[in-house]
Amino acid sequence: MSPRVGLTRERVVIAAAELADEIGFEKLTLSALARRLGVKDPSLYVHVRNLHDLRVRVAMLASVELNDRIGAAVAGRAGKDALVAFANAYRGYVLEYPERYAATQIRMDPAEVADEPALLRGIELTAAVLRGYQLGESEGLDAGRLLRSTFHGFATLEAGGGFAHSRATDESWARILDALHTSLSEWPAY
Repeated sequence: MSPRVGLTRERVVIAAAELADEIGFEKLTLSALARRLGVKDPSLYVHVRNLHDLRVRVAMLASVELNDRIGAAVAGRAGKDALVAFANAYRGYVLEYPERYAATQIRMDPAEVADEPALLRGIELTAAVLRGYQLGESEGLDAGRLLRSTFHGFATLEAGGGFAHSRATDESWARILDALHTSLSEWPAY
């Protein structure tokens, strides 16, 4: 089977991400994508192995986009400035692209993505922010988990309309970032 002229793996993945943005990541199927691209389903198998492979590729695209945003935001910053820039870039991406971001949360075979540059860059960006807090390796891992779970939880709840209170979410967000900075600055050593 020869690939359709103009149809590339990159174009297929970008189209899948755009479709996920419109219909929801969980509703993304190869058939829906084929219709979007104006091809028959089998044409996609030249570019992706199956639906899971497509979803992993969308997750990697979203990871690259997210990390590019975070990298640009934290460049030249340290300490609380870097933390706030990282957090705001993360939250902004989730709010702008909640369905692409949802792709980054799928279960992936660790062996399949172990050397994926997008995942490694995410770890490096987090480690760079945490270096400003002088944490050891174990403390850095724990702190990284705290940051990811806080940023993910807040932004995902916010994107889903989960904060139906009169207090503005931006006010809560600023207080949370202050609390994270304080926690990281006073991290207990073990």
